Amino acid sequence: MASKIKKGDIVKVIAGKDKEKEGKVLAVNPEKGTVLVEGVNVVTKHTKPNAGNQEGGIVTKEAPIAISNVMYSDKGQAVRIGFAFVDGKKVRINKKTKKVID
Repeated sequence: MASKIKKGDIVKVIAGKDKEKEGKVLAVNPEKGTVLVEGVNVVTKHTKPNAGNQEGGIVTKEAPIAISNVMYSDKGQAVRIGFAFVDGKKVRINKKTKKVID
């Protein structure tokens, strides 16, 4: 199934501990049904020293969240996305305003 959320979209979290937060999509994993959103679901990870990271220590990074827990954000408001054909091309549209999403 085609994912309605793409890399680079601004999304709003609608469920979970980071509800109501907004962020940019860094990655989408359609096989697992997850997205990586900037500044959302930040976790701390303890790392041992190795060749790539000489010091080790505590690192904070974003963890993936379920794609069903985010919605596309249009001017701060979460909206549904649909598909339509414009000039013979399939494009994403905002279902509320019927405007094309780039």
